[in-house]
Formats: sequence, structure tokens, C-alpha cells
Amino acid sequence: MTPANTYPVRSPYDGAVIGEAHESSEADVREAIARASAARGPMAALTAYQRGAILDKISDLLAANVEAIARLMAGESGKPMRYSRGEVKRAVETFAFAADEARRLHGETIPLDAAQTGAGKTGWFVRVPVGVIAAITPFNFPLNLVAHKVAPAIAAGCPLVLKPNPQTPLTAIRLMELAYEAGLPEGALSVVNGGADVGRWMTTDPRVQMITFTGSVPVAKVISQTAGLRRTTFELGGNAATIIDETADIDSLIEKTVAGAFAYSGQVCISIQRIYIQQGKYNEFRDKFVARVNKLVLGDPLQEGTEIGPLINDGAASRIAAWIAEAESMGARVLAGGSGDGRMFQPTVLEGVDTRMKVMCEEVFGPVVNLVPFDKFEDALAAVNDSDFGLQAGVFTQNLSRAMQAARVLDVGGVIINDSPTFRVDQMPYGGNKNSGVGREGPRFAVEDMTTLKMIVIS
Repeated sequence: MTPANTYPVRSPYDGAVIGEAHESSEADVREAIARASAARGPMAALTAYQRGAILDKISDLLAANVEAIARLMAGESGKPMRYSRGEVKRAVETFAFAADEARRLHGETIPLDAAQTGAGKTGWFVRVPVGVIAAITPFNFPLNLVAHKVAPAIAAGCPLVLKPNPQTPLTAIRLMELAYEAGLPEGALSVVNGGADVGRWMTTDPRVQMITFTGSVPVAKVISQTAGLRRTTFELGGNAATIIDETADIDSLIEKTVAGAFAYSGQVCISIQRIYIQQGKYNEFRDKFVARVNKLVLGDPLQEGTEIGPLINDGAASRIAAWIAEAESMGARVLAGGSGDGRMFQPTVLEGVDTRMKVMCEEVFGPVVNLVPFDKFEDALAAVNDSDFGLQAGVFTQNLSRAMQAARVLDVGGVIINDSPTFRVDQMPYGGNKNSGVGREGPRFAVEDMTTLKMIVIS
């Protein structure tokens, strides 16, 4: 029998129970924030050495438990093991990078005597923790997106209350256990579970000084309307585009684009959704790309050979099927896939698409890619920018002038030359423009957001 206020966490692949999680009440959320508030002093009192040591220890504990955590993650999220292992290894690095940032956090002296009234005065500023942080994370990276909230918060000296996606809470809970094993002060990290009500209780509590959210645009807008005079950072969605010009070697980029489009069934905010191919290369790319897509292996995410696992839930599968049907009704042609068996949705390639279609102008967040030919490179750049999103974009070219032109012109948070826009290493500034977000992740950049400046003047 399931105890009161707990619910089973099930595999999206076969419905098997992976574990149980406690569904937080309002009282639970308020208590977690109270513990975080009480931990502000102990967290701020930690030296840079101590914060760095805790973060390094968490990194070491993750490294010692890669396989177990990867299996837990694959079970609750449906992410194939090859990608789950990679995510744990990335989290190992994320905490190590944050440890470095904890040790280098510093201020600067200010030449006060440059002002007429500053003679005889010495001034400097330091960075201090902003306070209690409320963090909300999605299902698709149950560990590393959590790490990008937790690790910089520890580096900055901030206690944090975390709400993971209710479908994938177990990995976050395991990370919390490791953080306390590493020596994190009591109350400095709490995990609360549940849906929109839990998020609302967290983000409207006056004891929270900062809100950091990764998820959808509509939810971010609700949070921003109620946040008031508090810091917010938003890492939101995208419909990432890739440009392939006539100088690109098609054979060398097929694997990169297929992986960039279909890893974790496209449930990645920088997953390739639009590919613009120079007209002279279009047929070659299309034929080789579709041939490789048709060889992708769908199946149990816990099996080593699986490349494509399930979508997270039935609603996602129904929505994606409806969007493909809409595109077909408007003239799009299905070159591969196009349907699914429940949550096991076939990798889908479309052509004959245009910007009226949801599969082009909105975020599919599923295994769907659109192929579009172009004549002029400038037209492809304009097409990439013709979007409400601006997270990352990829450009394959051997022409240096075009690469630099793309870097200047594309209105996105990251331009990836000769690789997929899904490329990310965890110390780089990561985030988007327009509806793709506000602020940047990456330990150094998140620590800047999670600290505030204090000025000291001595006469």
C-alpha cells in the first residue's frame, strides 16, 4: 500500500514503478523555505575553501555512482542509457566547475579619489549571497539541469529549495542526499515535489530572494508577473535551426545532425528542429539523412543498443501527432516516421514545410525535423531569425566569412559553427534571446546572478 501523500514514479517506457516520491503540501513547502531561511547564515559563513570542498566532494560522489544514477534516471525519464551516463558525467564536471567558481569569487577596489569628494577614502566591493533561491527544473535533464541550479547556489553561498518535475523527482532526491553526504549545512537544499500549486507556493513566498526557472514560456510569464522586486532567470524553449551551405561535407555532418535532432527523442530545448540546406546540396543531404534516421533503434531505454526511447507521456505523443497531421494537411510531406505506438514515437522528417505550421514556428519538443532548401546564405540567416525563439543555432560551412557573418547576424544565445546547435559544455554561458529566456547558465554566470554587490568605504 502506498503511504499517504506519496505517489509512484513510473517508467514512461513500460509503466513499471521506479520508486515513490512524497507529494508536498503547502505546509511542506513553507517548512522547506523556513529551513532555507535558517540556513542563510551558515551558508554565508562558509569560506571559499569550504564551499569548494563541498562541491568537489559532490562531484566525486557523482563520479563514484555514475552507473546507479544513470539507471535511475533512465528508469524515471525514459532517457536511453548512453545519454543518461553522459548526463551524469556532465554533472560531475558541472560541480567541479562550480567548485572553481567558489574559490575565485572576489570583488574589486574602486579608485574613490577619482571623484572630487573621494580624497582620503578607500573603497572596494565584494560579492555576497543573494539569499534563498527557489528553483524549478523540467523532466528532460533530471540531473544536470538540477546541477546548474544547485552547484552555483552552493558556490555563491545561497540555500536553495528545488522543485523538480513531478514525473522525474528521484534523481534530484538522490543528488540532495549526496550533497548532504558531502557536508552541505542542514536546510541548505530541500526538494519539494508536486505540480503548479507547489511552484506557486514557492515563487510567491516573500522569504525567497531569487527565482530560477527552466521550462515553458507560459509558466515563465506567470512567474514574472508575480515575482515582484526579486531576481529571476529563465531558461526556456527553442526551435533550434541549422544551416548547411554548399561548402559543407555532407558525409561528415550526418551523424552530428541526426544525433542533434533525435537524441532523447528530441526532448531537448536545443534539439535541431529546422535544417536549412543550400539547394545544390539538398537532395544529397536529404537522402543520406533520411537513410540514417531510418536505422535508428527504438526500444527500452535500459538496453544498451537503444538510441530512441519513449516520449515522457501520452499527452506529448498526442500533441506531436496532431502537429504532424496539421503540417501534412497544409502541404508538408513525411519522409520518415510520422507516427508512433503510444509514447514510442518514430523519428520523423518533414519537407515542404512553411512557417505557418506549428512544427516550424513553435517548439515541437519531440522527434520531428523539418528540411528546407535555400538559395542565398543571407536568406537562410533571415529564416533562422524568423522565430520567436533564439536559443542556439548551428552553421556548417567551410567559408570563414560566412561563419563570421552568421556569428554577427543570428539573434540567438549561441552560434555553433560546424557542429550541431545541441552542443553544450557546462562552463560556457548558456541561454537564449527573445522567448528563449532571460539570463545565462553555466557556473560562473549563474554565480554572478546569485550574488549581489556590497560596497565598503573607509575614510
